Amino acid sequence: MKHLLGHHQPQWEPLAHAFDALFERGDDLGASLALTVEGELVLDHWGGWCDEARSKPWDRNTLTHVWSTTKTMTSLCALLLADRGELDLDAPVAAYWPEFAANGKSGILVRDVLGHTSGVSGWEQPMGMGDLCDWERSTALLAAQSPWWTPGSASGYHALNYGHLVGELIRRITGQKTGAFLASELAGPLGADFHIGLPPEDDARVARVVPPPPAPVDFSAIPPDSPMLRTLGNPAPDAAYSHREDWCRADIGAANGHGNARSVAQLQSIVACEGTLAGRRWLKPQTVDRIFEVQARGIDLVLGVPLCMGMGYGLPEPATLPFIPEQRICFWGGWGGSLVLVDVERRLCLAYMMNRMAPGVVGGPNAAVLVQALYACCA
Repeated sequence: MKHLLGHHQPQWEPLAHAFDALFERGDDLGASLALTVEGELVLDHWGGWCDEARSKPWDRNTLTHVWSTTKTMTSLCALLLADRGELDLDAPVAAYWPEFAANGKSGILVRDVLGHTSGVSGWEQPMGMGDLCDWERSTALLAAQSPWWTPGSASGYHALNYGHLVGELIRRITGQKTGAFLASELAGPLGADFHIGLPPEDDARVARVVPPPPAPVDFSAIPPDSPMLRTLGNPAPDAAYSHREDWCRADIGAANGHGNARSVAQLQSIVACEGTLAGRRWLKPQTVDRIFEVQARGIDLVLGVPLCMGMGYGLPEPATLPFIPEQRICFWGGWGGSLVLVDVERRLCLAYMMNRMAPGVVGGPNAAVLVQALYACCA
């Protein structure tokens, strides 16, 4: 491979070539790609540069900011607690977080939050990116406000507050925020180099994201009371803010995870292998089955496109993501193009993490190319 380091098994040669071609065409700056099958790392490649000046090569242990791919880690933590009987996915959120019952939210269920159908997809009070780093204030504001649509009736992507909602449930049950729980219960035992709340000693390993071009969205044409504007405009996402220390250190389980493709694939292989990985049972198969219970299907009230939302993950929706087969697959991706795809039928997990962001909220064109190459290999 002209642009890549790492390894792959022969079956996955076309996938490796597709990844290499992204660098050849200039479609990637720096990135990593990993594939596991039955929990085994059968492809692990990286290449390119950590910075726009191309002064620092991306190496095996480079980390980057993965935006909403972080949500899959937060979801995995919640599923682990559900598997242990500590979190009832069908119980009201207020059973664990009593303050959340205020202003018509007593009937919102845990699965409504995991499925982005709670009606609480953002904050009513004006918020900046830095305000998300203040856990106590940001969760208290969410607990006090009203839902913006009838809970359970439709999805509305919980773009930046998903980690605060699910994370407060995790904190109420365990006494730990999501990042600490992930580190102690999942990432640490598996040796997965993924962090929600980046330790200072890892700063030098991070390839900072390169912000995308401005989104071609005329926000003035969107009604001010719509969930789309209220969610995506408050706070208005600022990719460069992810470089700041307060953001990196915070626990923002919707959006501030740092990792690479290898670590993402390692952790999500728990789902791919129906709960058993590295000789240990992490989740029961029945818990993995719950991911595939459709919570909402139709036009998402925040993203404005058709989505199919399962329990903590997206499910295939050909109208929006035609490159993902309609099979027993769950996935999610991050602003700018990162993606993790979990195929339970084939017991594989594909992860792609990069630093130069493309337009688009969830996934991007590079991820589509790689998923298509993956399934060409499978065929």
